[in-house]
Amino acid sequence: MNKGTAIVGFFLCFLAGMFLMWGIDRSKGVGIEAETASAEGVDHSAAAIPVSPKDPTWGNGDAPVTIVEFSDFECPFCSRVEPTMDQVKSTYGPSKVRVVWKNAPLPFHQKARPAAEAAATVFGLAGSDAFWKFHKLAFTNQRELSEENFAKWAGEAGVDAAKYKAAYGAKKFASKVDEDMALGQKVGANGTPAFRINGVTVSGAQPFDKFKEVIDQQLAEAQKLVAAGTAKDKVYPELVKKNAQVSDQPAAAQKPQEQPAEDKTIWNVPVYDDDPVKGPKDALVTIVEFSEFQCPFCKRVTETTKQITDTYANDVRIVWKDNPLPFHPRAMPAAILARTIYKTKGEKAFWEAHDKLFENQPKLEDTDLEGLSGQLGVPWGTIKQNIDQNRFKDKIDQSMDVASDLNARGTPHFFVNGYRVTGAQPFDKFKTIIDEQLAKAKAVVARGVPRAKVYEEIMKEGKAPPPPEKKELPAPPPGEPVKGNPGAKVTVQIFSDFECPFCKRVEPTLAELEKEYGTKVKFVWRDLPLPFHKNAQIAAEAAQEVLQQKGSKGFWTYHDKLFEAQGTPGGQERPNLEKMAEELGVDMAKFRQALDTNKHKGAVESDKQTGEKAGISGTPAFVINGYYLSGAQPTTAFKKLIARALKE
Repeated sequence: MNKGTAIVGFFLCFLAGMFLMWGIDRSKGVGIEAETASAEGVDHSAAAIPVSPKDPTWGNGDAPVTIVEFSDFECPFCSRVEPTMDQVKSTYGPSKVRVVWKNAPLPFHQKARPAAEAAATVFGLAGSDAFWKFHKLAFTNQRELSEENFAKWAGEAGVDAAKYKAAYGAKKFASKVDEDMALGQKVGANGTPAFRINGVTVSGAQPFDKFKEVIDQQLAEAQKLVAAGTAKDKVYPELVKKNAQVSDQPAAAQKPQEQPAEDKTIWNVPVYDDDPVKGPKDALVTIVEFSEFQCPFCKRVTETTKQITDTYANDVRIVWKDNPLPFHPRAMPAAILARTIYKTKGEKAFWEAHDKLFENQPKLEDTDLEGLSGQLGVPWGTIKQNIDQNRFKDKIDQSMDVASDLNARGTPHFFVNGYRVTGAQPFDKFKTIIDEQLAKAKAVVARGVPRAKVYEEIMKEGKAPPPPEKKELPAPPPGEPVKGNPGAKVTVQIFSDFECPFCKRVEPTLAELEKEYGTKVKFVWRDLPLPFHKNAQIAAEAAQEVLQQKGSKGFWTYHDKLFEAQGTPGGQERPNLEKMAEELGVDMAKFRQALDTNKHKGAVESDKQTGEKAGISGTPAFVINGYYLSGAQPTTAFKKLIARALKE
């Protein structure tokens, strides 16, 4: 695999998720909970960030490039960018780059502040090495942030348990978190993750190339300073000063930044008879809202949508489509409650439930929903049964499929007569678009189209979602690990890496698909160990040896053990690989010899080359009868492609 492919590969490894991603920038007053990394990229404004021995640091103090990272242990985008930071470290090394951590726990992440205080305690008691060990454990196990685990991870990082407990309980190092947060506000690092590279701003979970662009430029500047006689330990402050001076120049003196063209596409967004609607049926403007009840930005935008309906009472209708994001565990139960109310008592009652759910947010546990059910006049037993049975699954899946087709990956997401609006935008933003679309709609009426048919007429010219992406991939060769019916009509080829956290995350989804489709689908494993995962290659070769000795059944058992070991002490290092293999009863002499001689390196490399030829460089990635799916996607994304393949 060439270097360029490896770079793309590492980015795709953490590229969405997929299941769990937030992109936030409070400084703009706009929020969107999304499955894709922030696309803001590089802002060549600069700010001097004080760095001191009180900060967890990786790299040398006289490194010419300093990356200050404002981050949050509960933020999925912060988790996503960590492989990028690993790539930065391995590419440039500690003599060229140092990374400095600053805590920026966001207020709506309930576990972020305790995690930050725990990390600060680890650093305060045991220094940077211990901090980075704790840091890795926290991000690897992001769904399991708890005080019990903080103490456990602190111990694994080498901190004395009694000292940790006393210091954490007394909040001895909590003030450091407050200092970092205040600094972040001061320098405009209002969202996470946020970076300052020698003062230059990089926002969001950007790919490696974004970081490389700035780092390389700063290294070149550093070489000029050193050549001119600047001491190495003075290079960083000099470059920060220089970058700040450039950013303070009048706009005309700065290099102009290319602005992406505004997307004025009108999309064909279907409205179904069983979609809840607020507003007149013959409204000239239809706003389709993809939303969910646990998202704080969806709650924030309710004031705006109310202002819209009050202002345009006769001309605008709002259509609700459920898009509960998988990393919000209470979004689906809340959606089912609202659907139950809609089915039982009609549209007006749905919007009453809608308002009460948002008023109650974030209190959406069963006990909270039970209280709301009483206020809404529907027995809790009925609602609870629907939640337990996932009664409205087909309808909610339908809405989520439409969202996926339209690339409406985050919430809230709107289409105003097909014109895309993302995030909790202010009223004025909507008003500009509504007025423009209203004028167009009136022109349609002037042509003789009845008001009630205007949206349908506009949608005739709307752009249909693109077809699913395809990859030309040969059939799996004999001998690959297979799970399911060998003669199944649909084959899911899984390009994966045992050390990739997103590969682990998607495993429950694959198990759910296997259970649901039974003999209709088979799953085939293809190795794609990424070069920056130090144990991924040897783990892949170990699994291949288990396959050779124990067949597919043994392989999948070993596969499960490998993923279970991810993030644990010893993880997928060789002693653990041997221990897990021994538990399966493999011939250990042959197993050790296979690893010593890289017996299965060729087989692993063959899978990698197959993926590379098809344009697959990151993990997890899936090819379903030729249809391509990238990342740890939700179940609905797989089911849509499987259903399409079954029809064909």
